[in-house]
Amino acid sequence: MKKDQLLTRRAALIAGAGAVGAAATAGVLTAVTGEAPAGPAGPAAPAAGAEAARRPLKASAYRLQPLTGYAPPRAAPRRTLVRREPLLRVSGRGRTMVLTFDDGPDPRYTPAILDVLAEYEVRAMFFVCGEMVAGGRQALARMAEEGHVVGNHTWSHPLLTRLTRRQIRSQMERTSDAVEEACGERPAWFRAPYGAWNRAALRIGADLGMEPLGWTLDTLDWTTPGVRSIVRRVENGAAPGVVVLSHDAGGDRSQSVRALRRYLPELLDSGYHVTVPVRPGT
Repeated sequence: MKKDQLLTRRAALIAGAGAVGAAATAGVLTAVTGEAPAGPAGPAAPAAGAEAARRPLKASAYRLQPLTGYAPPRAAPRRTLVRREPLLRVSGRGRTMVLTFDDGPDPRYTPAILDVLAEYEVRAMFFVCGEMVAGGRQALARMAEEGHVVGNHTWSHPLLTRLTRRQIRSQMERTSDAVEEACGERPAWFRAPYGAWNRAALRIGADLGMEPLGWTLDTLDWTTPGVRSIVRRVENGAAPGVVVLSHDAGGDRSQSVRALRRYLPELLDSGYHVTVPVRPGT
């Protein structure tokens, strides 16, 4: 074969390889963008054969997806914990006790109770009624500022076991809204009036993000038994984990205030740590 013929054949092979490479590049671009690159004579003609009949996929089909080994794990939906009964005691180190006051705020007695707690640098829990909040916003703001816990005690103090689910939710939800508006935070605890709990109340309270808290020791101050009787009940019932029930509204609570002034320093002198509970799971 002559030298000129060899050169001609070699040039033809090189040109053919270039054409194949260009076609391959065009195929890749078509796959990614969905469009064929335009040449001097316009868009390239589709390739012959069965592949030509296949419709090009959209660009979104080729977007990279994270490998499951490196993708963040999908968290299972968190189930709301619904207790079968309220908490009656609290856990804590040493001789821990909790003081709670129901039915307020009351402009006559709540500030006096807050003064006693501030004097001894003690925090307590106040389970407030929504209808009382309108006239006691200043007291609620002070509670929050001084580190006390504001709980939900329904709107009008009804017997929840006689209400429908819708009525129970309204009682709780309206009160949580009023508390949030007064002190900037929704209640994390709730207490049923009269200690009358049922499954609906426990479920709705949990749905609203609240834990149910009962009590271990009832001072019976709501019966106005006398200051000495209230003090004796607290002293005799004091023990680690005890939750004490008193009232700062709902009647004449002057005995409750005077009794607090007597038994609180005695509890502290006896080595009790009077504080507010930590919500379970936090």
